[in-house]
Amino acid sequence: MNLENLVKEVDEIIKPELEKIDKICTKNSNKVIEAFQKCDLQEQHFNTSTGYGIDEPGRNKIEEIYSKIFKAEDSLVRAQFISGTHALALTLSALLRYGETMISITGAPYDTLQTVIGTGKEVSKSSLKAYGVKYEQIELVDNDFNVEEIKNRLSQGNVKLVEIQRSRGYSTRKSLTIEKIEAIIKEIREVNKNVIIMVDNCYGEFVQDREPIEVGADIAVGSLMKNLGAGIATSGAYIVGRKDLIELCAERLTAPGIGKEIGPSLNQNTLLLKGLFFAPQVVASSVKTAIFSSCLLEKLGYDVDPKYDEKRADIVQTILLKTEENLVKFCQGIQKGSPVDSNVVPIPSDMGGYDDKIIMAAGTFTEGSTIELSCDGPIRSPYIAYMQGGLTYDYGRYGILKAVKEMMK
Repeated sequence: MNLENLVKEVDEIIKPELEKIDKICTKNSNKVIEAFQKCDLQEQHFNTSTGYGIDEPGRNKIEEIYSKIFKAEDSLVRAQFISGTHALALTLSALLRYGETMISITGAPYDTLQTVIGTGKEVSKSSLKAYGVKYEQIELVDNDFNVEEIKNRLSQGNVKLVEIQRSRGYSTRKSLTIEKIEAIIKEIREVNKNVIIMVDNCYGEFVQDREPIEVGADIAVGSLMKNLGAGIATSGAYIVGRKDLIELCAERLTAPGIGKEIGPSLNQNTLLLKGLFFAPQVVASSVKTAIFSSCLLEKLGYDVDPKYDEKRADIVQTILLKTEENLVKFCQGIQKGSPVDSNVVPIPSDMGGYDDKIIMAAGTFTEGSTIELSCDGPIRSPYIAYMQGGLTYDYGRYGILKAVKEMMK
């Protein structure tokens, strides 16, 4: 098969889908710039702080802007968050107490969060379970919420928090659109108006033109190593939502009675603001890269999800590669197409928080930045590659073609 001719064919097929992404990008870009303007962002807010960072104006302004964009009462946006898992773990620890119950209504959460909760193969002494928090989960049915079971369980009471994971994690289920999340939140509120609804928003920001708080979630959490950092932020995560819940999270991050008042920005303000400013365009490039790869790999005979013309809820593209060799070769090809460490050869290895060996390819400017083109997957059947990112569409296409050529060898 002539790859060059196939690429030309794919480019023609996906044109209408790329135009849809451009329209979403425009809406989200308008949302961001209007928030910057309405919140009166000024040059002085780029200034940094060290030490305690008491009531720092720049940090406060960033959190005001995030609240405006997400239509939330308050937000916590800090470089001190190491990852999305860190922010999620902190949020759950802040909102749940001994004897209280959380329910995941999207089945088993992402591997690292299973360790946080205490449902993995090895139970950490620092897990929620070790501190007496109870956990239950309700599986999805045909890639949708099990409404009847969810409502029945919540009507019985004794549930403090409902967790919804928007992205698929290392599973084969589909990621959840904002419309599906909106519908289940309405169903939940029919039987329980007080339960905290938390959305793990990782990989989903700006893929659609609305976010979880807008459709009724109480709190949402995400990483700046993903969508909203745009490959510019070098650390951090965010939590947005109800003011009382954000205060609890802030007190867990710093100390009771101090909360959001302290926290030095450590030269991160400009990077966080620039990342947010470019995020709609970078997310659009990532989604376009995913669409291109989906169509191309399907033409080459692989099972892909989502299909190139499906509605997308996040930046993740999965490719079922069937063998360990294919998965390893594909990831090695992505690495070869990277701007950084392109000569490094990734191999499967053990990684903290995961039960299986993991292969990860990411020649990124910021270590672990999955909004930059990256690909990873657990070494377990059916050997699925989880690909995401692409700071620009051209660079994304380049990396995909390198990966395809590596497999075709």
